[in-house]
Amino acid sequence: MSEQKRDDFGIAGAPISRANPFYFGFVAALGALSAIVLLRALASATQIFVIIVIALYLAMGINPAVEGLRKRGLSRVTAVISIFAGILAFVIFFIALVIPPVISQGSALITSAPDLLRDLETHPVIADLNKQFGVIDSLQKILSEVTSDGTLIISAFGGVVGVGKTVLSGAFTAATVLILTLYFIVGLPQATNFTMRFIPATRRDRVSRLTFAIIARVGSFVGSQIVLAFMAAIFILILGLSLGLPSPFAIAMIVLVCALIPLIGHYIGGSIVTMIALTQSLLFGVIALVLYIVYVQIENYVFTPKIMKRALNVPGAVTIISALVGTSLLGLVGALLAVPVAASIILILEEVVFPQTEKN
Repeated sequence: MSEQKRDDFGIAGAPISRANPFYFGFVAALGALSAIVLLRALASATQIFVIIVIALYLAMGINPAVEGLRKRGLSRVTAVISIFAGILAFVIFFIALVIPPVISQGSALITSAPDLLRDLETHPVIADLNKQFGVIDSLQKILSEVTSDGTLIISAFGGVVGVGKTVLSGAFTAATVLILTLYFIVGLPQATNFTMRFIPATRRDRVSRLTFAIIARVGSFVGSQIVLAFMAAIFILILGLSLGLPSPFAIAMIVLVCALIPLIGHYIGGSIVTMIALTQSLLFGVIALVLYIVYVQIENYVFTPKIMKRALNVPGAVTIISALVGTSLLGLVGALLAVPVAASIILILEEVVFPQTEKN
């Protein structure tokens, strides 16, 4: 009976020759189509991958603080909750300290803008540029529309809605990163130990030690960034007190937060400081802008290499080059990961590659 059933299906033919051009063309087209679909799927999920990378980076950066609290007898969950409670308290303090001066200084800037524009017109170089390009005239026209009948604001309503959508999207992304960071930091040891099970037992201990050393270097990098941000805030506090700027402590807090943002943080901080200084006078605005630019250059080429060399054992030239390359390749994410990746590569070279080359 089974033999009869086998005969009903017929006799299998010869297998398709893989050398056949039609077979090769079909397999090649199928592979190309699969690659295109995979690349499109990855491209559509790029933002998700960026969020995951940033959350994992923040988790590894917070891990040294968590381990420090654990050494004092706290459980990992309690240590994580304590740190996040401190971060939440800082955010509340920042909002309470910064928002009122920002609103008042924004109104003061709009109020003093006509006087500033008149001061600019008295400068011979700027007056000549105004004759050629009408820059001051355009600014005066825009300011007049904003302060008189509000037609510019009404016409820009669509832009305001767009800004509102951007703010909501940014808030949602920030909340997602915060939640992922919380999950990552709580389960970081378990996830690392689970990953180590894929490593052969004979090499597991060494690979585990290197992995935790890399995580520690990421934490050292985050700590170094916080130190640099506090240095920038102290500089701005001294500058604000010297120039008599309003709410110097609030300005320093703004710069502290902005300095933690790689790639664009100092641009935002410098713009805010300059605009607040302009509410006092044109001269103060120019002084604040020039001194901020000078400080950023000193920080980038003097302070940052020295701090990174002490914290991560990375040469100053490597710090600058890796930051430039990472920023040009991956933008914000590259700026975040460039120096820790360089430090990790140096660690692997020193512990794995160089010992092997010394034996040969």
